[in-house]
Amino acid sequence: MRGIEGQKQSNMNDQSFLNRHKYILGAALSVLGGAMWGISGTCGQFLFTRKGVSSLWLTPIRLFLAGIILLVWCFAQDARETVKPWKDKRDCIDLLIYGLAGITLCQFLYFGTIQLSSAGVATILQDLSPISILLCSCIAAKRSPKKKEIISILLALFGVFLLVTHGSLTDFAVSPLALLVGIGSAGAVTVYNVYPKRLLSRYPVYILQGWSFFVGGSISMLVFRPWNYQVVLDWQILLGILTVVIAGNLLAFNSYMVGVRLIGPEKAILYGFAEPVAAAVLSSLWLGAPFTLWDFAGFVCVFVMLFLLSIKGNEAASQKCE
Repeated sequence: MRGIEGQKQSNMNDQSFLNRHKYILGAALSVLGGAMWGISGTCGQFLFTRKGVSSLWLTPIRLFLAGIILLVWCFAQDARETVKPWKDKRDCIDLLIYGLAGITLCQFLYFGTIQLSSAGVATILQDLSPISILLCSCIAAKRSPKKKEIISILLALFGVFLLVTHGSLTDFAVSPLALLVGIGSAGAVTVYNVYPKRLLSRYPVYILQGWSFFVGGSISMLVFRPWNYQVVLDWQILLGILTVVIAGNLLAFNSYMVGVRLIGPEKAILYGFAEPVAAAVLSSLWLGAPFTLWDFAGFVCVFVMLFLLSIKGNEAASQKCE
């Protein structure tokens, strides 16, 4: 009997060790994903402010290249599974809506916000998406927001107020256009999270991402025609594009989603807050973007909002798009 009990205790200890290791790995990957998105956003800000590049030039190239790279990898893994979404009419429509109204629009508005303000402001405005996702969930469930949810909404609004006004009711630290575009990017994140539930239950995430990047990049290349822009390519611009594509699209997304799988989306979003922190620190130290106590207070308010929503266990309010 003691031998059996000892074996059970040993198994419990082994399981506890595995769970602890799993949590540490998931947390590290979530932080890595957020940090990569922050680095990507700061590189975008560098290209906009120092190299005179437009977000309408950079975003189509970023989407198209990321789509090509990811699809090549998908086809190498399983070509038949990769083309499967296009064999069903409803899947085709859903994938186009998901890719264009969600992912593509999100990336255009996100980089547009960076160009109009800074990487730190853009990421924190995009992190308001859990609020709109929460409101969608309340409407779908035909219920009113709970007390904790109302507090979260008020905290988020107060945090944005501090970021935009720096405590002044007469002067704006962020332009109204940047605020509008940033809130629009949060809305696109809402579409990206709420709409594709059926697709995500049928296909691997990386296949959906690959096609979304590729289709969005192809269409935006035809619409905005980046080859018509007068951009003198040098090693800094090429390195910036490479960083945005690899860090922002490939490494960040995959790292973060593995973290979500290991520790759950409720915890992963908290560690993913490394994104606005990394963006704010890098843009301040590298590019000289101002970061004041008002900005810090606004960041804290938004982080507390994310924390309150995460302990609620609302999965839909905790996924990201960069």
